[in-house]
Amino acid sequence: MATQDFTLDAEARADMGKGASRRLRRQGNRVPAIIYGDDKEPQNISVLHKDLMKQLENEAFYSHIVKLNVDGTAQDVILKDLQRHPAKNQILHADFLRVSSTKKLHTKVPLHFVNEDVCVGVKMQGGSISHNITELDISCLPGDLPEFIEVDLAEVQAGQIVHISDLKLPKGVESVDLSHGAEHDLPVVTVNKPKAGGEPTEEEGAGEGE
Repeated sequence: MATQDFTLDAEARADMGKGASRRLRRQGNRVPAIIYGDDKEPQNISVLHKDLMKQLENEAFYSHIVKLNVDGTAQDVILKDLQRHPAKNQILHADFLRVSSTKKLHTKVPLHFVNEDVCVGVKMQGGSISHNITELDISCLPGDLPEFIEVDLAEVQAGQIVHISDLKLPKGVESVDLSHGAEHDLPVVTVNKPKAGGEPTEEEGAGEGE
């Protein structure tokens, strides 16, 4: 479970529309944003661009409960979406989802692949590693939300595919994909067998569909 605390100050905003958002970014160096969910009315807010950028430097911010202080009133949220400028290092808009301690939430958390350098299928058998997905869609109560899910590759053999069902999920955390049935048990990572000439080859069915 995540232990780091994140807080972010925000201000309510009344001016809507593209023109108002542009003025907010240009004149106030602020990012227009919205809070929604938990059976409450959506609330339009803004946050300082520099404050949000600083928080985004930490990967855990993307999958962590954030205490958002809106004009002095705190609410627990998670970051659901970011709109970035296509050419500049600038955030154009942010979406935050309210969370309740008693209601499960759906969100994505990053996968951390460990022991790749000592993976049996690579070090001893000459294979290579292919990552199929780098984040997992999960469901859990806010108090059980992990910052990441670890995928240990130490004992994975050449030719082996690690699926979602092979992952050790923290207590209280469920895979949204697996909840839809076994046919949604997606490949997470593959250790490809080496070709006869020494070059590794992807296992059939492990890559993207044709």
